[in-house]
Amino acid sequence: MVINLSDQCSLVSQWISELRDVQVQTDRMRFRRNLERIGEIAAYEISKVLDYEEKEIQTPLGISQCDVIREQPVLATILRAGLPLHQGLLNYFDKADNAFISAYRKHNRDGSFEISLEYVSCPELENRVVIISDPMLATGSSLVKTIQYLREEGHPREIHIVVAIACTVGIEYVQRSEPNVKLWCGAIDEELTAKGYIVPGLGDAGDLSFGTKVQM
Repeated sequence: MVINLSDQCSLVSQWISELRDVQVQTDRMRFRRNLERIGEIAAYEISKVLDYEEKEIQTPLGISQCDVIREQPVLATILRAGLPLHQGLLNYFDKADNAFISAYRKHNRDGSFEISLEYVSCPELENRVVIISDPMLATGSSLVKTIQYLREEGHPREIHIVVAIACTVGIEYVQRSEPNVKLWCGAIDEELTAKGYIVPGLGDAGDLSFGTKVQM
């Protein structure tokens, strides 16, 4: 299942436009905050499809029967670019457990690259709902490898992926590899370059959030 959060014009469309805008991108705080906002909207939308249970709540004046989330999800993100999006999800799922994965493109001299995954820190994942955040879904390789890596730690009952911008090529690859995941996208672009960059995209979300890194 793929959900495009900007299918209908909304504040998500406004925030996506600012994330793409080269003039607005010079403000790192604003860039991070817009990613965070998209994470918040995604958290709200995902919350509608989670399991709830009725709980008796004591108020100052009586008893109220309230629906509450049956079990908190695990929020997982890919370092470092995923941190602002992750924070938006955490703002709403504020009691969630958290997981962090180090995955990056290791570039070769011929221009090709491979996904290097070196570190993971996560809670118990068995039969849990896991929400993975990463700003860009380009080829889909890093997300698929991340999911495979997490499955070595446990077998989640349900997996959601939250991205700011996805490419159709990457979506198709994820769906082939992990047909049961649910994808929540701020926007979807059609073109992917030979070097694996989304067009029009927005550039390098990690660099725009935290500063330029040395290529590994």
